[in-house]
Amino acid sequence: MLAKGKILQMGTDVWRSGEQSTIPELLMRRLDVDPDGPYLDVCGDTVTAAQLVDVSSRLASSLRSMGVSQGDRVATLIENSIEAVYAWWGIILAGAIAVPVNTAYKGEYLRHQLADSGSKVVIVAAEFLDRLEPVAATIESVQHVVIISDTPSTISSTATSLWSELLTSEAILPEINTKPSDLGTFIYTGGTTGLSKGCMLSHNYHEALTRQIGICWERMAEDVVWTPLPLFHFNAITTAVIGPLVFGGRSAIYRRFSVSNFWPEMNRVGATITSTLGTMAYLLAHDVDRPEMPRSGAPEANTTLRLLGAAPMPVEVDDIMKNRFGLTTFSAAYGVTEASLISWQPPGGYNKPNAAGVINDEYFDVRIFDAEDNEVPRGDRGEIVIRPKRPEVMFAGYWGRPEVTVETSRNWWYHTGDIGIVDEENFLFFVDRKADYLRRRGENIASFEVESIIMGHGQIADVAVHAVPSPLTEDDLKITATRVEGATVSEEELFLWCVEQLPYFALPRYIEFRTDLPRSPVGRVLKRELRAEGVTSATWDLEQSGVVYEKR
Repeated sequence: MLAKGKILQMGTDVWRSGEQSTIPELLMRRLDVDPDGPYLDVCGDTVTAAQLVDVSSRLASSLRSMGVSQGDRVATLIENSIEAVYAWWGIILAGAIAVPVNTAYKGEYLRHQLADSGSKVVIVAAEFLDRLEPVAATIESVQHVVIISDTPSTISSTATSLWSELLTSEAILPEINTKPSDLGTFIYTGGTTGLSKGCMLSHNYHEALTRQIGICWERMAEDVVWTPLPLFHFNAITTAVIGPLVFGGRSAIYRRFSVSNFWPEMNRVGATITSTLGTMAYLLAHDVDRPEMPRSGAPEANTTLRLLGAAPMPVEVDDIMKNRFGLTTFSAAYGVTEASLISWQPPGGYNKPNAAGVINDEYFDVRIFDAEDNEVPRGDRGEIVIRPKRPEVMFAGYWGRPEVTVETSRNWWYHTGDIGIVDEENFLFFVDRKADYLRRRGENIASFEVESIIMGHGQIADVAVHAVPSPLTEDDLKITATRVEGATVSEEELFLWCVEQLPYFALPRYIEFRTDLPRSPVGRVLKRELRAEGVTSATWDLEQSGVVYEKR
């Protein structure tokens, strides 16, 4: 099942070279062998390869007529929908680089990614137009906005077109000479000490990660892979959009995860595999609405689902999925946007409790280093570092950040910034994050970005954003802050202000005001102390406050 390739033995290291692919090549192969078979079900809209090529090539032609050239960036601000899929493919077929933006972004979050990527065109759903308009005028690179709307819509600052107008172009694929090493997508990842960075992902990296995940799942042409993960994340792009092109079969993409709709969706699409998050598995396992659920199998007479992919999955949740629902689980893997999968749970393989699978030595050389980049003994903790064993299976660096690219790749090893342990049996254990970023509801959050926004409030003198462990297996966010002299802002007032400024996933659950923050001798806030203290008697808790707000 591994990719064909020549294996070169050099000492104890192995470099595997071989066939590489561009994303359009994968689509054309599907078009040749199965043009009219079901390819994708996106929120109930079904599409074949032939239909997708027809619509996406029209979009590609329209983008080229707008002045989009090979290598230009085109951003999208669209929820999971058939338009999101068409837009991504249209950008790729135009030879451009797709920049899918998190639909929770607004204000500085949104402005930063559009400006940093230098996006020439932005494709936006009408529901997000009010967020885009105030920032588009401030970004020099944005020359055109395409609006997905059933009614005429424009913005005052930039040339605009309606989505329907782009579909009137001829369905002719632009002549683009794309190589596997060319860039296909920028995925922005939360920074540890600064603003989010654009990971440059090559065409071949898309296929490489798709293939790795499919190997773990033992994916076959008969499989139907279902995901509710957003198309602005790399997981959904690789498992759902590209997966059927590599392994055959079809995928189904849902708008967003819902416990109550999960099993009906499995039955509607005939799902055999899911690609979800560990938090979603936790919610399914503890669905209080079905306490009488039998141990004999999945509810709602579901007979198709065989494998639940959700990592990380606590041992207790893993056991419920296997024993209560009768499912096989893919519950152990570790990777970052810059490189995946660094460790994996092999097909049908055993995974130690709390481990993140075994080292993926088919694709990567993985080590544990100390602060001086010396390898530590097995069983000792240190930073997880990697280098590839195949061409184009990692990111190509951070867009516009050569100094950060060099720093994270010192001594020619990519430094993940995560602390881990590798035991004698080659199992990897994730221990902690080296720097001060959080992971909440499947999203990486840079504390620096949230702190920068909060300091714009006007009544906050100093602030530290840090993690508090969440019962849903990831983090909850806490703001520990001091007020400016004479300020009277309350915890509830600060939270409601945050609702207007921050993406929903970056909203704090906890807020605590203090007279000062703990600091090191050189003046740095000691977040490790704040994390250790967690929730104190003086901490305001959103879930206990009775505050009602609109999530948007």
